[in-house]
Amino acid sequence: MDTLFSLPPAWNPIWLSLPLGAALGFLGGLFGIGSGIVAIPLLVAGFGMDQPLAQGTALVLMVPNLLLGWRRYHQRHPLPWRSILPMVLSASTTTWMLARFANDLDPRLLRSVFCAFLALLALNLLYRRHRVHNEEKPLNHRLIPLVGIVGGCSMGLLGIGGGLLASPLLSGWLGQRQTTAQGLSLALVAPSSLVALLTYAQAGRVEWSLGLPLAAGGVFTVSAGVALAHRLPERRLRTAFATMLLLASAWLWAGTT
Repeated sequence: MDTLFSLPPAWNPIWLSLPLGAALGFLGGLFGIGSGIVAIPLLVAGFGMDQPLAQGTALVLMVPNLLLGWRRYHQRHPLPWRSILPMVLSASTTTWMLARFANDLDPRLLRSVFCAFLALLALNLLYRRHRVHNEEKPLNHRLIPLVGIVGGCSMGLLGIGGGLLASPLLSGWLGQRQTTAQGLSLALVAPSSLVALLTYAQAGRVEWSLGLPLAAGGVFTVSAGVALAHRLPERRLRTAFATMLLLASAWLWAGTT
């Protein structure tokens, strides 16, 4: 597969990794994601990584941003641990199990699954971009662990998507306001991303020499992306994000043939 950068990831100088991390962090803040959904296609198609290595390396970029975001969101919108803990435990356990499974999969098969996930997610975002949930129902605590399992499956298998799957389940299926759904989603993906990173690292599926500079660059630009997002129309942002996912899916799919 052709790549954008001729050097192996371990040899890429810091002057290249830092600006790439800054760009990824900005996009993560702009679209309200953990940056991995953009970083993984770049690491595969741009740096020639196999799919499991790209997912593990992208988690280095995601973990600090997600943990920081969870902490800040919880300070502004505190949620009871009765709601958070069952979801965190089910998500973390499922993430650990699926991450171990993903490391044993054929990288080309895993990349195909990742491409299909991006495409389906993009189509779902385009379908749902006009929907808004204003009324909030009492949270059904018996169903919360199921949301954790769904998000944990995505985080473990693909290294991304836990929050993007959990948020619509919480807002649509369980009837929570968007702010509550986002807070619970962060509570799911932040610890799950750390579990996934440790599991991928144990399997030798993390390129630290590239992941750490990417993470350092991203920390400084997330806030700028968030600030710009608040000045742009939400529907246009969702459409742009979905279009980007479709293009990334097509780019990666072309590399499998």
